[in-house]
Amino acid sequence: MREEIGQILRGNVRQYGMILALVLIALLFQTLTYQYNGGILTPINITNMILQNSYILVLAIGMMLVIINGHIDLSVGSVCALIGAIAGVMIVHWGLPWPVAVVAALLVGAAIGAWQGFWIAYMRIPAFIVTLAGMLLFRGLAQRVLDGETISGFPDGFRQIAAGYLPGAGDGVHVLTLVLGLAASAVVVWLQLRGRRMRASYGLRLGSRPLFWLKVVGLIAVINAFSVTLAVHKGIPIVGLVVIALVLLYSIVMQKSVIGRQTYAVGGNEKAALLSGVKTKKNTLVVFINMGVLAALAGVIFAARLTSATPKAGVNFELDAIAAAFVGGASASGGIGTVVGAIVGALVMGVMNMGMSILGLSPDWQQAIKGLVLLLAVAFDVYNKRKARS
Repeated sequence: MREEIGQILRGNVRQYGMILALVLIALLFQTLTYQYNGGILTPINITNMILQNSYILVLAIGMMLVIINGHIDLSVGSVCALIGAIAGVMIVHWGLPWPVAVVAALLVGAAIGAWQGFWIAYMRIPAFIVTLAGMLLFRGLAQRVLDGETISGFPDGFRQIAAGYLPGAGDGVHVLTLVLGLAASAVVVWLQLRGRRMRASYGLRLGSRPLFWLKVVGLIAVINAFSVTLAVHKGIPIVGLVVIALVLLYSIVMQKSVIGRQTYAVGGNEKAALLSGVKTKKNTLVVFINMGVLAALAGVIFAARLTSATPKAGVNFELDAIAAAFVGGASASGGIGTVVGAIVGALVMGVMNMGMSILGLSPDWQQAIKGLVLLLAVAFDVYNKRKARS
């Protein structure tokens, strides 16, 4: 059993390493900030962390797919600003119902992604150049749409996207959140048992039964600890449900679908993927359209959280999303990474942001520390690759 655990850890060193790093960083800042109203792991602070980092979590998922595909997107912050501006104009100035405006904003995001994906996939212009141009273009368009001013006055329904909770939130324990936690636990147990039966049916090697159940019990404990923590303070936020749904959807797409496997293949070796029959240009175009939609969703969430549309929105969002992807296990050369890893990376950055803010560290020191963490994460990836080659 000990040898099997060692093989699992060696085979997934980046994934398990960053989860362990997240736990250690959270415990470190909990210890350092405990004197400040109980530290960062109190129910209210965990809820605030979800609300404050929701748009970065959404962007990190899309950015992870772009990096797996072998590219980068520097324009997502400007796209967030432009989409927020468009949504503000449609809702406040034109008087459109906010659900209609949100759908229209997502369609605009898809069009932006298609525009950039066309130049990258079919015209073969490097993604760095195309998205750098997009960063300037869409920021300028956001300024033009808003005429340099800030739009406010969003309806309550729109604001609830980023600030609302599931029905039943009050001063007591939120029962619905506990029920969802138990339901999620049941689904996890079913998926784990189903996966083990499928491996057995294919004649693949199964791990030890005690280790399997230890993993299942650990997952159940984490899920229910999280749900209990949220249930104590108003329950799970609506935007938290959105992020969870995206994680589940994109994890299934990347692990089980043809387009997911093709994305890994294109990022790992584009020429080999092309010779294998993969439509590499189409795959890259789809990845950037997806990034545009998720950037639009992040822009809507951010505008709802600010309760206003401002041309200064989205500044440095692209850097936070890129950092989350690399810290979460993406490879700079493409072809490697997971959706869950992107969320772990974003949470690492979120925990650090909240912890350093509570401790009163100045913004310049916060930026310096986050930059060092990003450098160490990429250096760790390079070290693992060199070790694997040798």
